[in-house]
Amino acid sequence: MADPLAVLTTRLAPAFAAVRDAACAAVGTDPATVPAPPTVRRSDRADFQADGALALAKRLGRNPRELAAEVVAAADLDDLAGELDVAGPGFVNITLTEDAVVEMARRAWADPRLDLAAATDAGTVVVDYSAPNVAKEMHVGHLRSTVIGDALVRVLSHLGHHVVRENHVGDWGTPFGMLIEHLVDVGEEEAVAELSVGDLNRFYQDARASFDARDEMKERARNRVVLLQSGDAETLRLWTILVDQSIGYFQTVYDRLDVLLTSDDIVGESAYNDALPGIVADLDAQGLLVLDGGAQCVFPPGFTGRDGAPQPMIVRKGDGGYGYAATDLATIRHRVDETRADRILYVVGAPQRDHLLMVFAVARMAGWLPDDVVAEHVPFGNMLGADRKMFKTRTGTSVRLVDLLDDAVDRAAAAITDRNPDLVGDEADAVARAVGIGAIKYADLSSDRVKDYVLDFDRMLAFEGNTGPYLQYAHARIRSIFRRGEVDVSDLAGEALRIGQPQERALAMSLLGFEGAVRQTAESTQPHRLCGYLFDLAQTFTTFYEACPVLKADDPADRASRLVLADLTARTLATGLDLLGIRALDRM
Repeated sequence: MADPLAVLTTRLAPAFAAVRDAACAAVGTDPATVPAPPTVRRSDRADFQADGALALAKRLGRNPRELAAEVVAAADLDDLAGELDVAGPGFVNITLTEDAVVEMARRAWADPRLDLAAATDAGTVVVDYSAPNVAKEMHVGHLRSTVIGDALVRVLSHLGHHVVRENHVGDWGTPFGMLIEHLVDVGEEEAVAELSVGDLNRFYQDARASFDARDEMKERARNRVVLLQSGDAETLRLWTILVDQSIGYFQTVYDRLDVLLTSDDIVGESAYNDALPGIVADLDAQGLLVLDGGAQCVFPPGFTGRDGAPQPMIVRKGDGGYGYAATDLATIRHRVDETRADRILYVVGAPQRDHLLMVFAVARMAGWLPDDVVAEHVPFGNMLGADRKMFKTRTGTSVRLVDLLDDAVDRAAAAITDRNPDLVGDEADAVARAVGIGAIKYADLSSDRVKDYVLDFDRMLAFEGNTGPYLQYAHARIRSIFRRGEVDVSDLAGEALRIGQPQERALAMSLLGFEGAVRQTAESTQPHRLCGYLFDLAQTFTTFYEACPVLKADDPADRASRLVLADLTARTLATGLDLLGIRALDRM
């Protein structure tokens, strides 16, 4: 393990526990009632700072500095720490030895995984994300769920979890009566032609216009819904055309966005149709259903409306149709019983918070979501335009996601041509795609996902600051060192690594923070934590590079050591960018 913070936390735990036990024995307190976990964090006064003595002292009526001094005496850190000092109201400042820093950095450099071990609690994680609607265009509103979900899938997979990607597309419901009848009107061949080239907006809008303008169309649509729900073979065939053509188009968008989703990950709402009667029957058998206004509902405790009255969750509507909640309950039941999920992540916009919390609550009431299975809403804010309103076209319509991506790539191509006119042809096109798509993703992922953010092409495509292009350029610049020096990475030796200058030590310490950043991202479901780490690492490398000559180092031993540090930095940046779904570039 190349994470000194985690190592220190593990190694300090017995010392804190021993001090706690002795202090409890002295006053006749049961140690089980006094938790004593150390909290270790980076510090500007030393390498790390361990907290915990102050909280322990408050519980036991002791002097926190005295308890901290006892922790220092009991800690077994001789092979790691050169200095252990008590500071302030019981903080323990820890400075690692040079040998410990070098050894951990060497292990990271020698390991293709950068000495990042699989999670000890690795399990099955279902990630529900993207979720476009059949026969409707993917717009910028789908970007955040798709990009955030993709990053979490990559991070969790890298940590050894069995990750199940699920794209819960909207492929069922009353609008399909209208859509199928429009397909019949325009003809299958014409409909396929429209949908196959991604003209989903036009198809849907034309269907809606026809539906709104013609009573005869409304009647046909209602009858078609009945046929669809009853399993009429011809209606299901027409419905399948709409679904298949839409899925094919969605895949072109996913490929352009460079995310992991494929058609194999699609689990539409219709997949749970057969389970819905059983959901209602089982809730009824458990006495959880209440008839309210003709609808069958569940009233989970703790949920109220604006008037303070208990809030119902509609499972089956008065007309006999099933509500979204019924499908969501069937989905949870399947993910627990069949997929055997240990953790379920719903990467869905913040407005769905109350709905999902109610679904989770009802699922637990029914026994379908056991206490040992975690269900989490991973909410996110909106993408805003320069006017800080919802990002839309000048005419006020939603921006197609493919148009946003194309715009980013075109702007990236222009910026790259200005910076490096020598890049031409296929290589220039590939770099423009990587930079443009990477800029879009990084702008999204680097902000706290629960907050709204402003889409600003000039800022997100800048080669300075906390941007995707900056990190891609940082990686490319390091790789250029090896090209200029005609250095073969395979000739490097980890044994050459040594730390003499403060900037070398600072870079090594920054590199050792990678594992912690990845684990923190997985636990918190906040990709901006990994983004922040990578940006700090790139800046730390710049400081190192400006202070410590690499190719022109006076001492050959310094040159060899700094090349190892440079290679480890490049590999860490590349791995981190890959976990965000962004391509690292060797030239740009």
